[in-house]
Amino acid sequence: MKRVKCEIPTGRRFKLSHFLLGLGGLYLIFIAFKFPYFLEIAAVLSGEDSYDGWNGKVVGDVNDGDLSKPLVNSVYKDMFHRKLEDELTQDAPMRPTEEPLEEGRDGVQPIKPLKHLYGRITGEVMRRMNKTSELSVLERMADEAWTLGLKAWEEVDEFDGKEIGQSSLFDGKPESCPSWLSVNGEDLASGDRLMFLPCGLKAGSSITVVGTPRYAHQEYVPQLAKTRGGNGLVMVSQFMVELQGLQSVDGEAPPKILHLNPRLKGDWSRKPVIEHNTCYRMHWGTAQRCDGLPSKDDEDMLVDGYRRCEKWIRNDVVDSKESKTTSWFGRFIGRAQKPEVTWPFPFAEGRLFILTLRAGVDGYHIIVGGRHVTSFAYRTGFSLEDATGLAIKGDVDIHSVYATSLPTSHPSFSPQRVLEMSPKWKASPLPKRSIRLFIGILSATNHFAERMAVRQTWMQSSAIKSLDVVVRFFVALNPRKEVNGVLKKEAAYFGDIVILPFMDRYELVVLKTIAICEFGVQNVTAAYIMKCDDDTFVRVDSVLKQIDRISPKRSLYMGNLNLLHRPLRNGKWAVTYEEWPEEVYPPYANGPGYIISSDIAKFIVSQHADQKLRLFKMEDVSMGMWVEQFNQSTTVQYSHSWKFCQYGCMVDYYTAHYQSPRQMICLWDKLSRGQARCCNFR
Repeated sequence: MKRVKCEIPTGRRFKLSHFLLGLGGLYLIFIAFKFPYFLEIAAVLSGEDSYDGWNGKVVGDVNDGDLSKPLVNSVYKDMFHRKLEDELTQDAPMRPTEEPLEEGRDGVQPIKPLKHLYGRITGEVMRRMNKTSELSVLERMADEAWTLGLKAWEEVDEFDGKEIGQSSLFDGKPESCPSWLSVNGEDLASGDRLMFLPCGLKAGSSITVVGTPRYAHQEYVPQLAKTRGGNGLVMVSQFMVELQGLQSVDGEAPPKILHLNPRLKGDWSRKPVIEHNTCYRMHWGTAQRCDGLPSKDDEDMLVDGYRRCEKWIRNDVVDSKESKTTSWFGRFIGRAQKPEVTWPFPFAEGRLFILTLRAGVDGYHIIVGGRHVTSFAYRTGFSLEDATGLAIKGDVDIHSVYATSLPTSHPSFSPQRVLEMSPKWKASPLPKRSIRLFIGILSATNHFAERMAVRQTWMQSSAIKSLDVVVRFFVALNPRKEVNGVLKKEAAYFGDIVILPFMDRYELVVLKTIAICEFGVQNVTAAYIMKCDDDTFVRVDSVLKQIDRISPKRSLYMGNLNLLHRPLRNGKWAVTYEEWPEEVYPPYANGPGYIISSDIAKFIVSQHADQKLRLFKMEDVSMGMWVEQFNQSTTVQYSHSWKFCQYGCMVDYYTAHYQSPRQMICLWDKLSRGQARCCNFR
């Protein structure tokens, strides 16, 4: 029988398929070995990791609640990297028993386990081993904060109430500000390249910066040298223009309301880009990168009708032009041709530029040389009035800065304009009976608006009004006695503030957490204790339902849990081996909202009273450490849910984080109508 001509021989088809499968297998093996190195290069030079071009270091935008794991040289085997599932309830996740590996000059070596796992502060463990009497950094901060706090507390007691009433801080008088400001380059440089905007911005305000980018210089990046065989030199030319807010706590960087970062050279893409971002309470958002390709013209992507990214000339992109046939046909049917104009990258080394930053209705607009370049939509948690500082850093020489159409008064500088002195917002006296839940809220001295928003929204929940749940703010002291005096007056009126007599510092938040535990077991008798921040919106009824799912006989640790997160050893947020000798953190819940049972809280208070409680500057990691220690004698049930949101809000949330006062009110309005939905606006 003759074979049909069109039929492909079976043997040939079989060999071809095997060849393709083999080729695919080799490709997967190649990717498996090389992909981590590609990711490492991207992490080193990526804008979202904030490559610090002026000091040659890599700065990860990593916060105390979510430290990312390294991508190369894993400390533990993959079998230990268990994935967290939503609504996961289990016994304590076990840390690996194998010796972790430390990367040093002599290669990868085992790290010797510590003999003393828990002490007063990690530094004390190191002193015992090294037989030294020096105080650790955290101990020195705490000692200084208590000394200054006690002095400030005495000043508050002596502070006359009449003096508060006469203070412009509290009397409700709007502060008068100029409608325009200007500064030359010399004055800006002498002021740490920071220009003060007394009353912030308003819609229609604009800031014009005249400057010249410097020529690129070489920088050495150690992480990049590992992937290039020792060649870690990079040519860098970039600068930053930032709108900043007021610093609320000593040790905490001021919020970056707008981070505008033109990168002429030094970006991981090796192309000039303009990056935009925000940083709220030391947590970076998602970066918006403009790389010369135009953004979409969809209505939901436009900002006040402008594209987020305009097009500029790129050598690696060939313009897609019409073919001759298509062009001829278009002219034949009378279709008008729309000319397309492409401009070069708006910044060049050694060439003068005029940049105008204009505040619109929906976002900021960047105009360079009279031409619109980028737009950046306003992000949640900020208002235009918050932008009280303009910082310019990096490889640029500034000649002059002009700010025009500025607001002449600030609506929220005076607490009197925020605090609504109404009896309906007052807290009820502490009940003499046992309660289901005590919620401690960490707050800063001058966060009047945040506390008032909480009082007017979720603190009006039925469980709180019926005293099944009790809520208190925990606030340390401010260097300004006027602010402390106003805080004392606020606490006396509303009855919901616990003032801690030490000077507020970002690194000492852990002391507030201990105070919350102490209040929950000594001032009230609570079955469970919850810690959250003053920008956290809590669905109290939903949280209580989650607690009720757990047996009351079990010790509980509930929240958005992190497993096997590791300390960052390099960069701005580096944790030294003295501060944290171990290579991984214990399982811990993110700080914006977590819950512990009362027996864990009692253990923490007891250990602290006996000066045996180990303290760490990241309070949520400290709590995970304490719970892990408690779990050695009593089994703890760990309960995880993503709905205790670390970043922002999600549908059907239990807690929503980074919520501005406006968003709080919006969330409460929706929740009152039975909708647990988010409010994604300024």
